[in-house]
Amino acid sequence: MVQFILLFSRQGKLRLQKWFNASTLKEKKRTARELITAILARKPKMCNFLEWKDLKIVYKRYASLYFCCAIEENDNELLTLELIHRYVELLDKYFGSVCELDIIFNFEKAYFILDELFIGGDIQETSKKNVLKAVSAQDMLQEENETRSALEELGLPS
Repeated sequence: MVQFILLFSRQGKLRLQKWFNASTLKEKKRTARELITAILARKPKMCNFLEWKDLKIVYKRYASLYFCCAIEENDNELLTLELIHRYVELLDKYFGSVCELDIIFNFEKAYFILDELFIGGDIQETSKKNVLKAVSAQDMLQEENETRSALEELGLPS
């Protein structure tokens, strides 16, 4: 089971974080800082797995972003790499070649895609098509609500 997911830049800026276990804000910040420092200090040719406390850390760098997952000791690292890759594929499909700025300016969509993929740290949906369908339905609903509220502001019937 995934304990948490972190997305951060090569400069060490945290761009997205999702925690599936209860922790205090102080613990989350310390954990994120320690892991970001440890991962950024590693050489590019080093293994993408590392043991940290009682967890396994699986990470992968895509362009300028690092995707990092913490899993339990008995979980499969290669499956976790596949899950990271699946999330990146979904972001690529949605944003059309995702970049760090897409995550910064559309973080709510990145979180929504992540929430469609994972629930409580476990994989919820493996089908990219189904995840993207849910995201597109949510986009249409949001657009409809924005149109309705704009019409109401103008005093027009929706």
